[in-house]
Amino acid sequence: MMMIQLDVDVVTQLKSLLPSYYELVVPSLVIDELDRLKNNAKGKDKLAATVALSIAKSEAFSQVSIAKTEHVDNLLLKYCSSDDVLCTNDRNLRKKARELGITVVYLRQRRYLEVDGYIKHNE
Repeated sequence: MMMIQLDVDVVTQLKSLLPSYYELVVPSLVIDELDRLKNNAKGKDKLAATVALSIAKSEAFSQVSIAKTEHVDNLLLKYCSSDDVLCTNDRNLRKKARELGITVVYLRQRRYLEVDGYIKHNE
């Protein structure tokens, strides 16, 4: 949602950062959280959640179902491998992902995406 509130074009930036064979995926856990925020938030947060949900459900992203059996951060870390790129602004999640060798993309200086780690290129 932060990226919506700050008017950052996430899809375009991700497509320019990542090689074309990377697939943009949104876990069902994220969709569910955005849906809850859309229904419960007010004002700018509600609008941001609505727009973020619309983008997450767009054809730019594939959706994968992940059952919520434990904390969302743990599930995301289990889902990702060292070949994947995890997009998050959560500092603790970023740190844990990097410790596991997972590349992280996050919002830097409130306007562009930055890569922490190594993006693998198939050649």
